[in-house]
Amino acid sequence: MELLWAPWRGSYVENLGKQSSCFLCEAASAKPSLENLVLAKSQKTFVLMNKYPYNSGHLMVVPFIHTSNLDNLDDQTFQDIFFMTKISIKALTEVLRPDGFNIGYNLGRAAGAGLEVHIHQHIVPRWNGDTNFMPVVFGTKVLSQSLEDLYERLSPIFHKLLDKSSMS
Repeated sequence: MELLWAPWRGSYVENLGKQSSCFLCEAASAKPSLENLVLAKSQKTFVLMNKYPYNSGHLMVVPFIHTSNLDNLDDQTFQDIFFMTKISIKALTEVLRPDGFNIGYNLGRAAGAGLEVHIHQHIVPRWNGDTNFMPVVFGTKVLSQSLEDLYERLSPIFHKLLDKSSMS
């Protein structure tokens, strides 16, 4: 069996199940800001920076509806998820210039969901050669910039892209 080491996520894992409320619902009710890492909102979804990223620029597209079941989402929410995914990829490409992306869901604990009760789609930028000796040898992931710096770079791009669109 191979192991994937992600020690920077330790504080998140340690607090699983200890939250008294859904942090995604709290973010959904907040205005976009650096403090809550919400980059943008649309009609049915919002984009949130992952506080414990797998890579620089790891974002989540989150429906406002609190559900663990994709069947509970209406067609407009599905459309909005893909719209905000497209906007996110454009913004990340402009700011970070990744070579590719991993996009997906972890539905249920068996699938790796750290938060099972509120579905969300992950967008993880990837670069050729972005795995290196640091995580393997030292158990450390090197992220090249702070969440704060990245938020300040991404936020105006999201606003520009959403202003150009008719779905926002």
